[in-house]
Amino acid sequence: MDIITLTNLFILVILIVLTAFFVGSEFAVVKIRMSRIDQLIAEGNKKAVMAKKVAGNLDYYLSACQLGITVTALGLGALGKPAIERILYPVFDLLNVPGSVSSIASYAIAFILVTFLHVVVGEMAPKTLAIEFPEKLTLMLSGPLYWFGKIMYPFIWALNGASGRILRIFGVKPAGHEHAYSEEELKIVMAQSYQGGELNETELEYMENVFAFDERVAKDIMVPRTSLITLDQDMNREDIIKVLDEFNYTRYPVTIDGDKDNIVGMVNIKKMLSNMATGRNRQLKEFIRDLPIVLEVTRIQDILYKMQKERIHMVLVIDEYGGTSGILTMEDILEELVGEIRDEFDADEVEDIQSIGEYRYLVNGRVLLEDLEEQFGISFDEKETIDTIGGWMQFQLVDNVQLDDQVEYGKYVWTVTEMDNYQIKQVALTRLESSEDAIEVLN
Repeated sequence: MDIITLTNLFILVILIVLTAFFVGSEFAVVKIRMSRIDQLIAEGNKKAVMAKKVAGNLDYYLSACQLGITVTALGLGALGKPAIERILYPVFDLLNVPGSVSSIASYAIAFILVTFLHVVVGEMAPKTLAIEFPEKLTLMLSGPLYWFGKIMYPFIWALNGASGRILRIFGVKPAGHEHAYSEEELKIVMAQSYQGGELNETELEYMENVFAFDERVAKDIMVPRTSLITLDQDMNREDIIKVLDEFNYTRYPVTIDGDKDNIVGMVNIKKMLSNMATGRNRQLKEFIRDLPIVLEVTRIQDILYKMQKERIHMVLVIDEYGGTSGILTMEDILEELVGEIRDEFDADEVEDIQSIGEYRYLVNGRVLLEDLEEQFGISFDEKETIDTIGGWMQFQLVDNVQLDDQVEYGKYVWTVTEMDNYQIKQVALTRLESSEDAIEVLN
């Protein structure tokens, strides 16, 4: 084997290695997350600084990779096949293969072998490694890629410019690779992170609550008018103590003559109790604090900002006619983000959705239809006009609703189990597994 053949084989190996380098770099810098690079920089990783320069100018360095891949591929075609053919000629001579046959056979074998090395070793293997270990390969390869991009700047600039002009001829405006994720895409990323063990169940729930938080309005989570516990501004001390003893709330709306449409403010019971404990005889009116007013359709994130700004823990929610619709507390809003918050006075409080057996649940009448859709996979046609399951039951039963009234909807039977006057306070949900079950439950 002469020196020229050995040199060509050596160049063949170098070209395959360079192809692998450019392919691995291309897939690695596309796959790695910029947020992860920033985290590595914050941890003091010096290689991450170079990686950020490359990933931050992605379009340019992808062009550099493409240039490198193209040049190495051309080199393999120009040098690889002739070198292998030159090795095969002596073998065919020893086997007394005719010249016309050996020429075709050597070319075919050289073509197959070089193509195999180029595709498998030069492209597929580094691509798989880059997808599997994008962080490691980006940190390892970004330095050489950066300097290659610097050295080849005139060529890359010219090629990018020519590409841009061609696209403009066809009315296409070149765009960068920066993009923002939609909410649905982020939810998919979170779900995949949870399945991969990067997020635990609590973290996933918190993040999902953040997305739902932006969509909720006061009407969705307020304490409705029918459930309000109020104090009257003219109440005497004994009556006030009876209310406090029964309900154990920290803050109460204050009405005039018991009219919930005439709420004049709120009182903080801690201040009243300290006054009573010291024997001072101040009237309830002296403790009333103004209560900010919001509409039913006000977003809860705007209400939270209002509460923080005015340093208050409760707002009055009114309907479109100016009447009292309910109240909303800081605790109600925070529970939308972190889940149920219970204190020492909530010991007797039950979950809004309780499992009472296989395929059987008790559901608070105030539970939102959209929450039931999410948990049970049910689709309510009336969710655009009706908010809660109690309201939905009222709509389905029309009038004269009684305890134990039932509605069959989809795969479920809904039964009224608790009422307060005309308000449905609790509903039993039973999933129907067969037509026989449906007949048994409905009867």
